[in-house]
Amino acid sequence: MTEVLLVTGMSGAGRSTVSAALEDLGWFVIDNLPFELIVRVSELALTATTDFAGIAFVVGRAGRLQTEALLVVEKELKSLHEEVKILFLDAPDDVLIHRYEGNRRRHPFPAPTLVDSISGERIALATIREAADLVIDTGSINTNQLRTRIQETFTKEDSEHPMKISLVSFGYSHGIPRDVDVVFDCRFLPNPHWIEELRPLTGLDAAVSEYVLAQEPAQHFLTDVVNMLKWQIPAFATEGKSYLSIAVGCTGGRHRSVAIAEEIRGRLGLVNAVFHRDVAR
Repeated sequence: MTEVLLVTGMSGAGRSTVSAALEDLGWFVIDNLPFELIVRVSELALTATTDFAGIAFVVGRAGRLQTEALLVVEKELKSLHEEVKILFLDAPDDVLIHRYEGNRRRHPFPAPTLVDSISGERIALATIREAADLVIDTGSINTNQLRTRIQETFTKEDSEHPMKISLVSFGYSHGIPRDVDVVFDCRFLPNPHWIEELRPLTGLDAAVSEYVLAQEPAQHFLTDVVNMLKWQIPAFATEGKSYLSIAVGCTGGRHRSVAIAEEIRGRLGLVNAVFHRDVAR
C-alpha cells in the first residue's frame, strides 16, 4: 500500500525542505502540479515499475478557491487510495515575516503589505489547516531539524501501532512546541545542569541518563506515563488519528527531557529516533 501525501501550508514555512527530505526517503515528489492533474498522476504513479515509498504532491498556491479545490482533490484521492493524508506546514507570523524579509521574495498572496499577505493567506488556509492530518510548526526549528523531523515521521517501519507516533523533547525556556498532541513536564526532577561534571553533557550521554533515571520520582513518572500512553495510543487510533506527537519538556531541553523521552521510546517499543529540538542549544 502506497501512501499519498498532500503537502501544503503557509508560504515560507518550509515546503521546499520537506520536498527534499521526502525525496531522500524514496518518495515520488511533484511540486505545484495543477489540481486537476493530481488525481490522474497519482493513478499513473501507482502503475510505475519503480517502487516508491510514497507519493507526495506539494501544493503552494494560496487562496480560498484553492483550499476548496484541494479538499475536493483529497476526497477524490481517498476514493482511489487507501492511505491519503494532508501535511500542513505552519510558523508564527513574525517568523514568516523575518524569512521573507531575508530572502527578498514576493509573497504569493496578493495584498498591499507583507503583513497583510501573511494574514490573508492564514485566513484562506484555515479550513485546510483544520482538515490536516498532521501539522508541523517550523517556527522554532531550523532547516536541518525540519529534515530530521520529516525523516523520523515518514520513515517506514514495522510497528504494532497503527498510527505514526513521534516523540519530541524540548525546553520550556525556548517555548512549548505548537504542533504536538500530548505534553509531559519533567521539570520536577533534579536538574543535572547544577552538577558541574554533567552540565556540558546531554541526556544522550550515559552519565546524564543514569543520573536522571536513577531518581525514584523519575521511575514513578515513567511508569505512570507509559501505562497511560499504552491505553491512550489505541484509543487515539480508534478515533481515526493518523499521527500522534508526544512531547516531553524540561527547563532547557538538554538533560532531563532528553533522557526521559529516550526511555519512553524504549519502553513503548518505538523504532524511530526521538526528535530532540533543543539538545544543541
